[in-house]
Amino acid sequence: MLKRRRFKHTNSLSDRLMQDVEHLQKLLATVKPGQERDDIIRRIRRNETASHIEEWLRSPGLQPPTGATR
Repeated sequence: MLKRRRFKHTNSLSDRLMQDVEHLQKLLATVKPGQERDDIIRRIRRNETASHIEEWLRSPGLQPPTGATR
């Protein structure tokens, strides 16, 4: 049986996503219009959205349900 590779991230998911966004924005400046550019823009939007969702999930204002009424 293969052993699963495990490692701990030193940066939060939000930080890693934003680093990727910065890298993609630099790459975007060098790419000509076309499918590759559209894919990069799509990845940037997806990473930004994921970062916002992750921040929302970790916000202190988000509370679990207080109980079910039956």
